Amino acid sequence: MPRKKSLPLQSTSSTPLALSQLHIRLQFLEKEHQSLLKQIKRKRTELNNFVEQTRTFATEIFHQASPSFQKMAELDQEIHALFDEIFTTRKFGKQTLKNIEAVYLNLQLTGIICLKPNRQQFNKELDELFDNPEPESDFSRETAEDRYQHWQAQESVESQSVGRTKDKRKIRETFLRLAEIFHPDKVKDSETQTYNTEIMKSINQAYQEGDLARLLEIERLHQVGEIIDLNSEDDLTRKCRTIEQQNEILLTQYENVKQELRLAKKTPEGTMVSDSRKAAKKGIDSTALMLETIESQINVVAHIRDFVKDFKEQKITIKEFLGGPPSLHSLDEETMEDILEQMLSELMK
Repeated sequence: MPRKKSLPLQSTSSTPLALSQLHIRLQFLEKEHQSLLKQIKRKRTELNNFVEQTRTFATEIFHQASPSFQKMAELDQEIHALFDEIFTTRKFGKQTLKNIEAVYLNLQLTGIICLKPNRQQFNKELDELFDNPEPESDFSRETAEDRYQHWQAQESVESQSVGRTKDKRKIRETFLRLAEIFHPDKVKDSETQTYNTEIMKSINQAYQEGDLARLLEIERLHQVGEIIDLNSEDDLTRKCRTIEQQNEILLTQYENVKQELRLAKKTPEGTMVSDSRKAAKKGIDSTALMLETIESQINVVAHIRDFVKDFKEQKITIKEFLGGPPSLHSLDEETMEDILEQMLSELMK
């Protein structure tokens, strides 16, 4: 239960030195506490805004590019169907067949067309990619240094686990304290029940997300924190210890939110949003540019489809087919890599 606040602090001259030092420490910790809460709130708002912008941008691109994606999917199916016909209707020598299968496999592995790993003729080729598994650990050959490093790594994991357990316990303590105050069943009148129900929704959400900062914001907003006796050394010591523990968790939470934002910006969608912002500053319509890129990809895949179709209809020789589409030879290597990378990211979603 919250303790009643005692009489105001007496003059400095009559205050014991130990109390003065505790007052200074408490003031410092509370200042650090408020600073961390503000930083977390600011960074969390930045993260939420960025995620929302990413979602909006991705939705806009999807709607505008949907016809192009549909066309890409149709071309993909056509190419697979053409190769199926080639393998079932034409006769080849063993080496020639292997070369043609290699072309088909490379088109899949580079992302130009989607991967069909269940085709029987590619089982061997795919197996060869994974025919060198990591050797099993031979503990009989472990050196003392190996065992020491393993022990250190295990200690680190266990230490982190203990730290997380302490954090969860502190978050749970704060949650239970707030739930004790705001649980709707604790009051009888309907107006207060409705008020407490809304607050409990925020409390529950913050607890489920492990968001200590939000729990402490609720506590501060509704002024339900513990009231201490500023003349009590025990009260001041306990309060300092509590805030110090909270600050450690808040600092970890702040670093986690920063990491989440960094990771969000590194995703393909996040990169698109960041690039879009930079392009907008230069007066460039990034959406239109992206649609143009997709159309370029469609043209490349369409050329490949026509090339495979010509081979199926025997309009070109095996040698010409294995040499690849002439239209792709005019593209420089860097441009081709960019196109393949773009197609891979789209088709593998």
